[in-house]
Amino acid sequence: MIHKLTCHCGAVELAVRLTDDLNTARRCDCSFCRRRGAAAVSAPLDGITIVKGEDNLQKYQFNTKTAVHYFCKTCGIYTHHRRRSNPNEYGVNLGALDGVNPSELDDIPWVDGVNHPADQK
Repeated sequence: MIHKLTCHCGAVELAVRLTDDLNTARRCDCSFCRRRGAAAVSAPLDGITIVKGEDNLQKYQFNTKTAVHYFCKTCGIYTHHRRRSNPNEYGVNLGALDGVNPSELDDIPWVDGVNHPADQK
């Protein structure tokens, strides 16, 4: 199944094929995700196609620079990110998928992004 993902202003649209539909939903408690507040679902690296607005996507990286986070530069909505926990997949903003309301899902589990192995010395 291909999901449509849009930012708030509609400047960015993605076609997304998820790894296991909504069953991979999770939240992360790292310093960035905790502030962002969005739950994410998994997509393979070849599972995202930018339909429109590639020039409107802004990327953000920090710390180890393994993860690459993408946002609409007009409205600021997080669309997806290449994961630090698994750089071979994307995390996709669950709340930006058309027709999906995260509040209607069962409890979304939290993962420990604070104590990520890549950050351990």
